[in-house]
Amino acid sequence: MKNLSFLLLVLFALHFFEGHGQKQKPNIIYLMADDQNLGSVGCYGNDEVSTPNMDKIGRQGVIFNKHYNTTSICMASRANVLTGMYEYKTGTNFDHGDMKPEVWKKSYPVLLREAGYFTAFAGKFGFEVEGRGLCEEDFDMWGGGPGQTYYQTAKNPSMKKYAEEYPHATLSYGAFGRDAIREAIKQEKPFCLSISFKAPHRPVEPDPKFDHVYAGKTFTKPANFGRQAGQHMSEQSKQGRQYKRFYEWNYADNYDGVMAKYYQLIYAIDVSVGMILQELEDQGIADNTVVIYTSDNGYICGAHGYGSKVLPMEESSRAPLMIYDPRSATAGKNLQSNALTGNIDFAPTILDLAGLPIPENMDGKSLVPLLENPDAKIHDQLAFINAWGVVPTQSLTCITKDWKYTYWWYGDTEMKPTEELYHLTTDPLEMKNLAEDPNSKEILNDMRRRYDEELLKWKRETVNYNNYEQYGTLFDRNVPWEQKKFKKGKNINEANH
Repeated sequence: MKNLSFLLLVLFALHFFEGHGQKQKPNIIYLMADDQNLGSVGCYGNDEVSTPNMDKIGRQGVIFNKHYNTTSICMASRANVLTGMYEYKTGTNFDHGDMKPEVWKKSYPVLLREAGYFTAFAGKFGFEVEGRGLCEEDFDMWGGGPGQTYYQTAKNPSMKKYAEEYPHATLSYGAFGRDAIREAIKQEKPFCLSISFKAPHRPVEPDPKFDHVYAGKTFTKPANFGRQAGQHMSEQSKQGRQYKRFYEWNYADNYDGVMAKYYQLIYAIDVSVGMILQELEDQGIADNTVVIYTSDNGYICGAHGYGSKVLPMEESSRAPLMIYDPRSATAGKNLQSNALTGNIDFAPTILDLAGLPIPENMDGKSLVPLLENPDAKIHDQLAFINAWGVVPTQSLTCITKDWKYTYWWYGDTEMKPTEELYHLTTDPLEMKNLAEDPNSKEILNDMRRRYDEELLKWKRETVNYNNYEQYGTLFDRNVPWEQKKFKKGKNINEANH
């Protein structure tokens, strides 16, 4: 009888663990703002802003100080995030074209759903898949939308049901997040919730509910603010709208007013994030849910006398990244990582967290080792790409943890191809271009070599459509300007991106 009782106990235990094994897979939440820079988050050192929930994620998890978006513009960045690949392998950006179905099928939402995860998406999807549109049928729960989406919740068809209680879209995404969590629990599935906030992207339409937060406040300008701090930068970078927007968007004459609205938009995101975090606590699943918070790119906000994004300067190419994995031994220790990371790392990270293999086509690396040891490293270098917009501003950049090198390939009667080299460790504000400094010759040659390595990858791995192959020649330092000819892509009006 004793043996029978013991056997029954063993069988019960095996049944219990087998039945509950799936629940041990972590839930994953990926939260992404649109156009949010480092200076807008309290845990990155700005005590003039209020972001308690973002700060909480950072304090409990790991704050990443060297996180870059490998393409700093909406459409391409989102393609990078979802597929874990550089732009020249996704083939996706304004002026180029939509994503191919064969690329999309290897994205993290598709792979997670195939593995049994409940997948939910809300917000700005950012691109379309050729012949399939937004692929909303590939998600278990959908609150996404095409193009830029709207701040008015009622104008976003998939989110319309939230409009009465949350007329401004930012908080509606918090409500969607709560509902997605509840539905996943109801279905007894691990979930991956991805929310792509519209805020703080223009137009400047913050939720009036939070008008009081920054009313009448003044803000400290960065030390590299204004046109005087940009005289040393390439003429190519001054040909696009980013240079004009220093004045057009009133950074020059109304910095406090502009930044108050910008920070107000971000404050609403923080409230929305708080709604989601509270739901995790209420459902008793916070200790098995990994939370990732970031932005699709940075934002220049007047640094060097520029506005907007796209360009390789730090304010545009870097973005906040905080990851909290409550299961990690490092959780709750208020840690920071100075490892070089990129937006191509999110798809591999999410797959790794879910216990799934990382496809060989992905360029990114899992960030999980950095959650376990923030002092570790996963990249020696990354590429930063701009293959969109006014032709002179298009360029390729190579970034290491300490250095940044850009080759500005374009030349004409007004300007010639040129180089920029910045020592980010001693000059994080990029105030001194060392490309012509004789004392920096050795590092310049090393960064040129690294740049050539990134371009070689481009030549070897680029898609053979959407005009990406031409950049193998255009960005080549060893091909004379006279032998380069730019071929225009699609004429897509991207005036508001």
